[in-house]
Amino acid sequence: MTQQATPARPAPRGKLRRVLPLLITAWLVLEIWLLVQVGSWLGGFVVVLLLVAGALIGGSLIKRAGLKALSAAIEQSKDPKSEQPETGTSLTVLAGLLLIVPGFLSDLVALTLLFPPTRALWRAGGRRVADKALRSTVAGADPFADAMRLQEQLRIHRPDGKVIQGEVVEPGDGPRGPQGPDTTYRPPISG
Repeated sequence: MTQQATPARPAPRGKLRRVLPLLITAWLVLEIWLLVQVGSWLGGFVVVLLLVAGALIGGSLIKRAGLKALSAAIEQSKDPKSEQPETGTSLTVLAGLLLIVPGFLSDLVALTLLFPPTRALWRAGGRRVADKALRSTVAGADPFADAMRLQEQLRIHRPDGKVIQGEVVEPGDGPRGPQGPDTTYRPPISG
């Protein structure tokens, strides 16, 4: 009699992964309902004009944010020792994308991303979420947390871009164990 291997249980999904499809579905249903309500109140032609205007304004916002980020990058390349300015382009690009997406609810969220008081609230909330994600996960488990760790590591590098190569040596531990240091020749690290 042979025993069958029990199948491994998949890792439990996080709370957000379980709820996210439901949230997206509810958002879409609410957007469609709101479009129908506004369409019956103002008329279909006006709704189409508002959606097209939102898409054009969203594209303009994304273009402006891109030019602002490009000019900040050029300025940083001219003087690498200067502190990199916070341009706030990521929230502006997100607002532009939400304006391009058809719907009035997404447009309302986009407007909250553009006004300075609510923009500060979104920024603070995003930092809290990022900090929580960094503290709660192990490396390799969450791509978002890994990206945040990489960003922190990039900040550690010197402003001129030079990285000093080296290795950590624990006292008493070496390739040969605790009996003594390793004295074999190793060529220098080149990169």
